[in-house]
Amino acid sequence: MAPQITQIEDIINWIQKNLGKILLGLLAILMLVTSVKTIKPEEEGVVLFLGQFTRKVNPGLNFVAPLGIEKIYKIPVQRQLKQEFGFRTITPGVKTVYSSKEYTEESLMLTGDLNLADVEWVVQYRIVDSYKFLFKVRMAEDALGDMSEAAMRKAVGDRTVNEVLTVGRQEVASSVETLLQAMCEEYENGIRIDQVVLQDVNPPESVKPSFNAVNQAQQERETLINQAESEYNQVIPRARGEADETIQLAEAYALNRVNGAIGESDRFNSLYNEYIKAPEVTKKRIYFETLEKILPKIGDKIIVDEKGTSVLPLLNIGKKGTANIPAAASTTAATQNK
Repeated sequence: MAPQITQIEDIINWIQKNLGKILLGLLAILMLVTSVKTIKPEEEGVVLFLGQFTRKVNPGLNFVAPLGIEKIYKIPVQRQLKQEFGFRTITPGVKTVYSSKEYTEESLMLTGDLNLADVEWVVQYRIVDSYKFLFKVRMAEDALGDMSEAAMRKAVGDRTVNEVLTVGRQEVASSVETLLQAMCEEYENGIRIDQVVLQDVNPPESVKPSFNAVNQAQQERETLINQAESEYNQVIPRARGEADETIQLAEAYALNRVNGAIGESDRFNSLYNEYIKAPEVTKKRIYFETLEKILPKIGDKIIVDEKGTSVLPLLNIGKKGTANIPAAASTTAATQNK
């Protein structure tokens, strides 16, 4: 036991003799640890000297006054940040898990037509001025959340529930993005809004079955209207085309008949005028022209003298075989009558 007690006493004596050096060494290590700061590539350092802003430092290894004399805040100025409203991401990854049961107070909104809508959205933003982000607005990220909720409620309150749920979603997102950026510039919080995305918009759970039934009825109505318009577009143009075709045929027929009647009338008037000038000559000319048209159509011809008492038979040169006597007699009788 004696040798061990002697060693402990020697150590205590050595510490007592070198206490000053040990304290100075610990102080040096503490100063080194508290004075060396590493800033990541996507960050920017803001240095405060006794609580007052002095400078900004770039990514890399930086030195500040030790022992808390200078304090440094690391601001992710090169990283896109986001805030979620109406839901929260529990487990990110390929199959991201969300939870929205505990956040209905921030997602339930009143529309312009006094209906309720459950709106879930995401605000993506960047910190572009670390000084303004730290010192112009107290708790800038919390303030941004309140501003986003106010802007969304204003945009939703200016529209009907059908617009918010269907065709007006993109318009609502764009309106919120513009309004929120204007508020950030007004408050000088050093934040730039990149995008506002409507994650999901639904009616409240209590009225969702009724709302779905109404939507289904509206869709069926639109389907029936589209079918009726399709039938209308098929039947009406065809009927109009047929009516136009019938009218055009009737007009062409009427024009043809009118022009033919006018032509016949003019021809009759011209013949009558010529007949008045020389009745006998005109009568003979018309008679000869008529015979010229009729005689080629008669097969057998027998020509007799006006005062003749007997029939003069002619050779039937135009046909083979003998002439048909009854037909010849009929033709002779017709010629004598004339």
